[in-house]
Amino acid sequence: MSDAPVARSPWRWLLRRLPLLGTLAGLALGTWLVATNDLSAIGAAFGRIGVAGLAGIVVVRALIILLCGLAWARLLDGLALPGPLSGPLSGPLARSSTGAKPVETGAFVILRFVREGVNVLLPVASVGGEVVGGRLLTFWGVAGSLAAASLLADMLIQVATQVAFTGLGAGLLWRLPGEAAATLARWTVEVAAVAVAAVAAFFALQRFGSARGLERRLSGLLRRLLRPAEPDGADASAPAGPSIREALDAVWARDRRGPLAQSVALHGLAWLLGAAEIWLVLACIGVEASLTEVLVLESLSQAIKSAAFPVPSGLGVQEGGFVFVGALFGLDADTAIALSLAKRVPDVVLGLPALLVWQTLEARRAQVLAPRA
Repeated sequence: MSDAPVARSPWRWLLRRLPLLGTLAGLALGTWLVATNDLSAIGAAFGRIGVAGLAGIVVVRALIILLCGLAWARLLDGLALPGPLSGPLSGPLARSSTGAKPVETGAFVILRFVREGVNVLLPVASVGGEVVGGRLLTFWGVAGSLAAASLLADMLIQVATQVAFTGLGAGLLWRLPGEAAATLARWTVEVAAVAVAAVAAFFALQRFGSARGLERRLSGLLRRLLRPAEPDGADASAPAGPSIREALDAVWARDRRGPLAQSVALHGLAWLLGAAEIWLVLACIGVEASLTEVLVLESLSQAIKSAAFPVPSGLGVQEGGFVFVGALFGLDADTAIALSLAKRVPDVVLGLPALLVWQTLEARRAQVLAPRA
C-alpha cells in the first residue's frame, strides 16, 4: 500500500484561502487609493463630519440591521419550530398552533447584528456571518435544517431586493447626461440581467424540488457546525428534525405569501435607507446631493461591493466604488474616500458588541437552548 500523499485539488486549496487572498487584495487596493490621493484632504473631509454626524450614521445603520432582522423573522413566522430538543415532525411542517413555542422576534434581530458583525469585522467571505447566525439560531431549539432554510430564503430575498435596488440606480443613472453615465448604466443593466437569472435559478433550486444536491452538501456542514449546539447528555438516538427540503417547502409555501411579501418589503426599505447614510455624510461635509445622486451612489457602490464578495467587508473595493461612481457627479476622490470611511464607522461601533454577544451566546448556550419538550 502506497504511502504517497493524496494530491489536493487546487480549487479546494483556492477556496480555503479565498478570504485571505481577498483580504490581501483589498488591503493593496485601499493602500493604493490612499497613497494616490491627498491624505490630509481625506482627513479634513472626514473631520468635517463630526461626532454628531458619525453618531447619526450609526443610528441609521442600526435601523437598517433592525429591518433586516425583522425580515428574517417573518420567514419563520407562523411555523412550528421543532428542533433536536423538541422532537421531530410527523409530517409537513406544522403551524405554531400545534403548541410549539415560536422564537421571539428579538432573537432574530440580535442574531442579525451578529451576522453583520462577523461579515464586516472578521476575515471571512461575506457568507461567514450567515453560518454563525444559523448555528446560533439552533440555540433557541430550532432544527438545523430549518435554520439553514430560513437563511437560504433570507439571502435569496436580500439578493433579489438588491438587484431591484441596483436596477433603480441604473434607471436613474441612465437619465443623467454624458457618455460615461450611459456606459455605466448600460453595464449595470447587463450585470443586473445576469443577476436576475442567477436569482431565478437559486429560487427554482429551493422552491421546485431540486434541493437534493443542495441538501447533500449542507448536511455535512450542518453536522459539523450545529451538532455542538446540543447540550451534553442529549439523546443521540432521538429523531432529527425536518430535512432541508421539507423546511424550504414550508418556508416557500403558497399560504405564506403575506409573511414573504413583508420580508421582501422590509429588505427593500433597508436598501433604500442606506442612501440616508450617504446623504447625511455629504451634508456634514458640506456637499449638496440630490435624491437621485445618493440613490445612485448607494445602489451602485453596494453592487460593486457585493460583486467582490470574496473580499471581507469589501475592503478597498467599497472605497474604489465610491471614487468611481462619485466622479460622475463631480465628487472628488478625497471626499469619496472620506465618505467610504465614514460608512465603516458603524461596522466597528455595532460590530464589536455583536461579536461579544456571539461569544457570550456560545459560552452560555446551555442556558439559551429551549428546554426539552
